[in-house]
Amino acid sequence: MSFGKGLSRKPSQPKGRQLEDAALSEVQTLLGDEPRRPDLLIEHLHKIQDAFGCLEARHLRALAEEMRLSQAEIYEVASFYHHFDIVREGETKPAALTIRVCDSVACSLKGAEALAGVLESGLDPSKVRVQKVPCIGRCAGAPAVQVGKRAVDNATEISVRSALFEGETSPEIPDYVGLEEYRAQGGYKLLDRVRTGDLDAAAIADKALEAGLRGLGGAGFPTGTKWKIVNDLPGPKYLTINGDEGEPGTFKDRHHLERDPHRLLEGALIAAHAISADRVYLYMRDEYPAVLEILKTEIAALNDAGIITTIGIELRRGAGAYICGEESAMIESIEGKRGLPRHRPPFIAQVGLFGRPTLNHNVETLYWIRDIIEKGPDWFASQGRRDKKGFRSFSVSGRVRDPGVKLAPAGITMNELLEEFCGGMEEGHIFKGYLPGGASGGILPASLADEPLDFGTLDKHGCFIGSHAIVVFSDQDDMRDVALNLMRFFKHESCGQCTPCRSGTEKMEQLLSDEDWDKGKIADLDEVMRTASICGLGQAASNPVASVLKFFPEEFDK
Repeated sequence: MSFGKGLSRKPSQPKGRQLEDAALSEVQTLLGDEPRRPDLLIEHLHKIQDAFGCLEARHLRALAEEMRLSQAEIYEVASFYHHFDIVREGETKPAALTIRVCDSVACSLKGAEALAGVLESGLDPSKVRVQKVPCIGRCAGAPAVQVGKRAVDNATEISVRSALFEGETSPEIPDYVGLEEYRAQGGYKLLDRVRTGDLDAAAIADKALEAGLRGLGGAGFPTGTKWKIVNDLPGPKYLTINGDEGEPGTFKDRHHLERDPHRLLEGALIAAHAISADRVYLYMRDEYPAVLEILKTEIAALNDAGIITTIGIELRRGAGAYICGEESAMIESIEGKRGLPRHRPPFIAQVGLFGRPTLNHNVETLYWIRDIIEKGPDWFASQGRRDKKGFRSFSVSGRVRDPGVKLAPAGITMNELLEEFCGGMEEGHIFKGYLPGGASGGILPASLADEPLDFGTLDKHGCFIGSHAIVVFSDQDDMRDVALNLMRFFKHESCGQCTPCRSGTEKMEQLLSDEDWDKGKIADLDEVMRTASICGLGQAASNPVASVLKFFPEEFDK
C-alpha cells in the first residue's frame, strides 16, 4: 500500500504510519456504539467523509486501529468508490462544497458540458469543487446537478448559483406517503396474513408466476421461481434489495421511493417472512440523498410502531460505483469490500451474502407484491399489450416533450409510448432513435419503433429492454457522439477486475474518438469483450457501438 507517499520518517521512528491519539478519538466519537464489524466498513467511511469532508490518512489509520483491519484493506476499499476523497499527508483537502454536474447521455444532450465549463470558470475552486460525474438518476430534469446534496433539475448557471447563494445544499425531501397514511390505506395488513400463516411462500410465489412478475432491475428472471429456489434452502438466509440503479437513463426506483416508500418496505418484509430470511439488507445508491433520508425515517417508524419484529431491515449506502448494480458486486459491497463481481457458479441464491442463500430483488419488483396479492394476479397480467403481462415503469428522457417515469403496459411500442405518454417529440425535433434499455441496451432506429418493448422482444436486433430506461434521440443528435459518451461511462465505471473489460473499454474509447472508425478493429474488440468479460458491464458495453454501425450507417457519410 502506498497511500502514505511523501510521508517522511526520522530514522529513530518506527516504520509505517503512526496512530494519532486525536484522530483515534475523533473516529471513536463518530462511530459511537456502532459495531466495528468488517461489513460496516463502508458505512464507517461515510461517517468520516461526511464529518470531515474527506478521508484523511490519519483518520484511515485510526479506523484501521478501531476495526482491527489492516491499513491496506481500508485503503483498497476506500479508493475503489468514487465518492470517497482520500487525502494523504501534505495534500490539500477538497473544497468544502462539491457541485456534481451529470454528463451522462441525457444530460449531455441538454448542454451539460457547457454548463460544467461555465461553473468551473466562474466559481472559486478553493471554496467550491465542480465535478463532471456519471448519471445521478435525474435524467427527466436534464441537465441535472447536485449542489452538495441538493438536486437542481433543468439546471442553469443562474439556478445553480442561486442554490449556492441561498445555502440550499441539503436534500429536499418531497411529499410522500408516510407510515400513518399508508396504514390508513390498508398497508401492512397483507404482511399480517403472511405472519399468521394465512399466506406462505409457495402461495405468493405461485401468484407472482401467474401475474408474470419478473425481475425489473434488468435481468427479467421470474420472481416466483426465485422465491421457490431460496425458500427450499436451509437457513440462515437473507433478502437483499438492489436500489443501486446507476444505469444511465434509469430513475424509476427513485421515482417510486420518493412517493410511496412503504410499497417497497412491505413487499420486502412479506418476502423476508415468507422465505424465513434472517435479515433484509437494502442497498441504496449514494446519489439519492433524499431517498436515503426517507428510508432512514420510515424504517425507524416501522421499528417504533412494532411492525418490524423478528426480521430487521438494514439500510446500506452505496458510494458511487455503477458496478454495484450487479448483484454479486452489490453483495461484496454490503460485506464491506470492493464491489467486484463474483465468478458464477455458484449463484447467490445458493451462496450469497455472508456465504448464505440469498434472495435478491430490485426495488420495483417488490413494489408490486402488495397489489398483485390484493388485486389478484389476473389484474396485473391483464395490463400488458400483445400478450405481455403487467405494468412497466419506463424511465423516459431525451428529446421528448414530457419526460419522466411512465407507468405503461408491458409490450407497448416506442411509438405508442412516445405519443400516448410523452406528448410526442420536443418542438423542432424529429424522432431518430432510442435507447430501449439504458446505456447497455443498444440503440434502435426510429424505423424499429413499432417493436413491443419487453424482455426478449429486442434480442433479434442485438438489443434488450433491461431496466426499461428509454432515452430518445432526434435528427439533431450525432449517434457516434452518443456511442462515445456511453463508452466513456463504461470505461469510467469498469471495476478493473478483468482485462477484457478494463482494457477493452479504454481501447474502445480510443477507437471511437478517431474521426474515421476502424470497423474491423472495433468488431474484433467487441467480440473479445462480449465473450471474455466476467460480468454484464464488459459483455454489454459495446452494444451501443454495434448498434450505430448496424442501424446508422449514414453517420459515417458526414
